[in-house]
Amino acid sequence: MLDGGCNFEVPPTLNATETTVFWAPEADPGTVILTALPPIPDLQSVAPPDLDRETGRNSADGLSIIHGHGASAVRVLLTDDVAPDHPVAALVPLGADGLDRIEAVTRLWRAFNNRPMHPDSRLTAQQRRRLRHMLQAVDGRMDWASYRQIADAIYGSSRVAEGPWKTSALRDSTIDLVKDGFALIAGGYRKLLRHRRRP
Repeated sequence: MLDGGCNFEVPPTLNATETTVFWAPEADPGTVILTALPPIPDLQSVAPPDLDRETGRNSADGLSIIHGHGASAVRVLLTDDVAPDHPVAALVPLGADGLDRIEAVTRLWRAFNNRPMHPDSRLTAQQRRRLRHMLQAVDGRMDWASYRQIADAIYGSSRVAEGPWKTSALRDSTIDLVKDGFALIAGGYRKLLRHRRRP
């Protein structure tokens, strides 16, 4: 889209919740890479059903599509050799992200076969809640709010006032939220695309 002489991938008038984000497959192991089924005798597969190519985005890697909605959504990349109505295979590189990719393939297989969908498990409800608090904390700090004011907004002023502020665990927690929030902004957000796993 052109706006004021500049190219934009999406209309700049949309807010973040209205914008579809397509990550490169190497960045997001939750993206299922679908390729043409190899010509191996008796190897069975199906053509992907109901993939809306019109809402996809072309790139050098192929066509990126989001299959499903909300918690059931799975990001899919169709490589250039995939033909409509032809069987496909999921490509799972055997690297460090292999288990994340296998989970994504499992979710897509369940969607294709009308099985109950498991939610994407890369972020737990507790992690999502902490992320929300981190963004609140960073917003407050960027507006020159004190740590105490940020804690009041996140935890409630009555809870913050229950003990001495200088030795409060809520004070330490608030400082950590601000620090971790700024680390997210500085590029740490990419870690959210992967499970936390021990090396």
